[in-house]
Amino acid sequence: MEGWRGAWYVPCLASLETLQELCRKENLRCKSIGITNRSLKSYEVEYLCDYKVEEGTEYYLVKWKGWPESSNTWEPQKNLKCPLLLQNFLSDKNEYLSRVREGKALKVRNHVKALKPAVADYIVKKAKQRIALQRWKEELNRKKNHKAMILVENTVDLEGPPLDFYYINEYKPAPGINVINGITTGCECTDCPAEKCCPKEAGFILAYNKRKKLKIQPGLPIYECNSFCRCGPDCPNRIVQKGTPYSLCIFRTNNGRGWGVKTLQKIKTNSFVMEYVGEVITSEEAERRGQLYDNQGNTYLFDLDYDSDEFTVDAARYGNVSHFVNHSCDPNLQVFNVFIDNLDLRLPRIALFSTRTIKAGEELTFDYQMKGSIDLTSDSADGLSPSRKRIRTVCKCGAVCCRGYLN
Repeated sequence: MEGWRGAWYVPCLASLETLQELCRKENLRCKSIGITNRSLKSYEVEYLCDYKVEEGTEYYLVKWKGWPESSNTWEPQKNLKCPLLLQNFLSDKNEYLSRVREGKALKVRNHVKALKPAVADYIVKKAKQRIALQRWKEELNRKKNHKAMILVENTVDLEGPPLDFYYINEYKPAPGINVINGITTGCECTDCPAEKCCPKEAGFILAYNKRKKLKIQPGLPIYECNSFCRCGPDCPNRIVQKGTPYSLCIFRTNNGRGWGVKTLQKIKTNSFVMEYVGEVITSEEAERRGQLYDNQGNTYLFDLDYDSDEFTVDAARYGNVSHFVNHSCDPNLQVFNVFIDNLDLRLPRIALFSTRTIKAGEELTFDYQMKGSIDLTSDSADGLSPSRKRIRTVCKCGAVCCRGYLN
């Protein structure tokens, strides 16, 4: 800000509008965020807070974008050029009135003189939530490294973005853990798969068919071509490393399961959907964190015990869309171990593939015990289960075959 000289710089998590509000409240100028003498005269509606009728004229209480709430003003409807915000206001008002008295719908009167404080308070909270979720969606799409979009939706309650969650695209190793083992060789194929392609070099078959769909059984590992292979980006053995190809929506569930994930596109059977990422920690650290997570009913610890039980993935604070995927005793996703640029059997990447055709709009789920609808007969399949919990958590998946508990 003008007049300030300092040597310390720290990242700012506040939105542009919040910084502008602080500047205007303190009567400060800051060209870098658009607060100049000229911009002090600019006004844009951020959301509508309240409603009243005086002498036959309809007024709305306006929250101005980039201005503190102390600057809110009542404006006649004829002056407002924001049809979407007016529509949101009326929709939120009617939604609130239809939910009061234990969900019994009330007849909404169209000619009220003023809103009750509880109604106005709900409308403001809903407007703030809508803005927060929009900013979160933009943040997620900035950070993701795949082409498909991530949407966010909450039509259930006033819950906003999680406060202590950070989006990452790949494993975040704890100090001392190396998730890249320095591989320096790859296949020499010009048209994969050939006899000496990566899977056969590891002693396994190619995991994908010509349509790039999974053809191996659960429990078998996937070996994809790596960064040192001669094949190009269109190689049929490069699937997981490209990231999810489907647009997904993080949405608020209506049965007490918190956030969930649904697909916005049809997904065919045996298709790669997403990777499960998080912090890679030692099993000892996972045991310590598990004691804390048990009381919260969290199930974000995922053991990497394909070959041993040294490491665990913790997606509680750091993760991608998979952080929000719920459990089901009858899931439509299945876990597979994947090796690409790291051939350390203790540190496989975890990929989720569809077990059947999934319709657009359907919720994505996987079995936290990795059992359920698929029979895991391989001995190594036991290594796919998340860390066992000490406190039994009631399952709310609603499946006909529900076991009653997550663990």
